[in-house]
Amino acid sequence: MPLVPTALATSWGAWAVFVSVLATQLGVPVPAAPMLIIAGTLVAQGAASFWQMLLAAVLAVLIADSLWFAAGRLYGRRFLTSLVRFSLSIDSTLRTARNWFERFGVPLLALSKFVPGLGLVSAPMLGTTQIEVRIFVLWDVIGATAWASFWMLGGAALQHQIAEGIALVRENGATVVDVLVIAFVGFVLYRWIRRQQFRMWLEKYRITPDQLDAMMRSDAPPVIYDARPADVRRKEPYRIKGAVALDLDSPDLVDQILSEHEVVVYCVCPNEATAKLIARRLQAKGFKHVRPLKGGLDAWEKHGYPVEAIPLEPAHAAADHEEEGFITIRATAPE
Repeated sequence: MPLVPTALATSWGAWAVFVSVLATQLGVPVPAAPMLIIAGTLVAQGAASFWQMLLAAVLAVLIADSLWFAAGRLYGRRFLTSLVRFSLSIDSTLRTARNWFERFGVPLLALSKFVPGLGLVSAPMLGTTQIEVRIFVLWDVIGATAWASFWMLGGAALQHQIAEGIALVRENGATVVDVLVIAFVGFVLYRWIRRQQFRMWLEKYRITPDQLDAMMRSDAPPVIYDARPADVRRKEPYRIKGAVALDLDSPDLVDQILSEHEVVVYCVCPNEATAKLIARRLQAKGFKHVRPLKGGLDAWEKHGYPVEAIPLEPAHAAADHEEEGFITIRATAPE
């Protein structure tokens, strides 16, 4: 009897890999790695073709990432803002992804699939840049090939251990599909619990635009920090009146004289996941009263409250010619 049921190969084959990877890359919480590992085990048995499985995975990645890239190219940052409403992980990963790509360039796309969260946000975020489509496709194919090959070769190398695990599952009256379904349900439940915990935190600490407006009119107005990424501030050079730019990546310390004041921090994150991270960092620096603004700057504007212009940073004045909503990322790695 083969190490892995032959029915799995004949019934699913490369289509199983294609559907699994496509769903994962489109944001469905279904991990594709287990299917790629099983595919690698089938290849090692001679029950499937390595190149067919690899082509199915790469094609699925390219289709999904092309759709994300096109959406980012068509709708810009507003699309990313809408996207993070459905995922806390996307909200908190975008800032990191933006910083990494600005530092290392598009070749980082070849490794993005190996970093949790980064692989999903890279394509739509790069769509908001001026990167050429052919450059994006080149590095996306390289990355997809490396990522799929890694998991498939791992499955081939561990075929005996995987076969033993499958046999153990079958001895207990279950199937591989049952295990994958349980893993999926567990993952979704974990994400739901995290979201509920996050909402409880927000209910306790965040303030609404109406509350902030009232605080600004009081005798003890709060200190307001603008925690948007620098490139977003350059493209949207306005802020809540009196807000101070905050760069979390800078080694400069925040003025400790303000630590006793009420602090309000805002970004462009509708879920405030990034704002929560920023608030915790400020608390670690000694700030005792830090509250994120519900809905960020977008909500403040939506409520009709005024903003004021901020000057462009001199070091980036040359970026004025770029199209609205786009940032600059190198097509090559830094020297």
